[in-house]
Amino acid sequence: MNDDSDRTTPDRIRTTTERSTGAHAAAPGGSWSGRFVERLPGLSLAVSVAAVATLVGRWFPLVGGPVAGIVLGVVLAAVRRPGKRLRPGVTTASKSVLQLSVVLLGCQLSLTQVVRVGGSSLPVMLGSLAACLTAAYFLGRRLGIGRDLRTLIGVGTSICGASAIAAVTPVIGAASVEVAYAVSTIFLFNIAAVLVFPILGHLLDMSQQAFGLFAGTAVNDTSSVVAAAATYGDEAGQYAVVVKLTRTLLIIPICLWLAALTRRRALAEGTGRSGPAPRLNVLRLVPWFLVGFLLAALVNTLGLIPSQAHSGLTTLCVFLITVALSAIGLTTDLRGLRRAGPRPLLLGGSLWIVVSATSLLLQYVTSSL
Repeated sequence: MNDDSDRTTPDRIRTTTERSTGAHAAAPGGSWSGRFVERLPGLSLAVSVAAVATLVGRWFPLVGGPVAGIVLGVVLAAVRRPGKRLRPGVTTASKSVLQLSVVLLGCQLSLTQVVRVGGSSLPVMLGSLAACLTAAYFLGRRLGIGRDLRTLIGVGTSICGASAIAAVTPVIGAASVEVAYAVSTIFLFNIAAVLVFPILGHLLDMSQQAFGLFAGTAVNDTSSVVAAAATYGDEAGQYAVVVKLTRTLLIIPICLWLAALTRRRALAEGTGRSGPAPRLNVLRLVPWFLVGFLLAALVNTLGLIPSQAHSGLTTLCVFLITVALSAIGLTTDLRGLRRAGPRPLLLGGSLWIVVSATSLLLQYVTSSL
């Protein structure tokens, strides 16, 4: 899913779009205060867009703040892209704020719950993950979709939607136009899942736990998981959320794998070698925000985070993701989205079907259905 053999549709548009993880512009003077002042206008813009998007998300819960943020950002960029004065802050929002949101995501996890639920759900989670990533690689290449875009759609569909895309984006250095397309694609099929899955569950006469496992493994965004499973029943809703949060842990091995591939390719290209790539320092592959994610989950598991703080931390995490995706939208070239065409959407739909079918099949095989 992340090879060197092709750089097709989205890759041809990279020259017209700023990379979402591009280097920050040098700050005048180099002091911390100078860098902050330089970034303040762009950060303020991203936060303002995110605030509006959060309101939209409250009015339309199935849309959610993060999706509304990237859409509003793209619309504003189509009217007028951020100028030179705004770019440093927007870049910081799309990179550093994005990584911080991944750390806070760990505050929602209890490793005790993961262990308790993981035994029964792990085969289904790992099987659907493997099937989705394999399909993303082969079908994405067949459709002529560039490496980074098919990677984002693959991890977004197989793990946890916008949160997974947020985690993977700085690892592979995906362009903002690819992030925008991937998030939009995931959102579309989340809505389809909310509408279709409860009906399918009743047709298959699924138990509450079986449907919770199905929704938790085959729906991406947490709000969509809750919407689909709670419609089926309270027990299904509670089980689905735990499965979904457990599934979030799969971000870690996937990011490490992608970091290794990206680093090895960069080293090989940098040395101009066609033979085996240089040895990698494994510790250097571990992004700081993944370490922070694990530490946050551990702190939460040990009960060091007061229960009354959970709601606020969850809200802050979602808002930071919204800020980051708003910034990515602000740097997206709408012409690039149009040039990408419908093929990424076709890939997203196909992967949605693959994950759903694999989840049901594995539940049937393991007698969980």
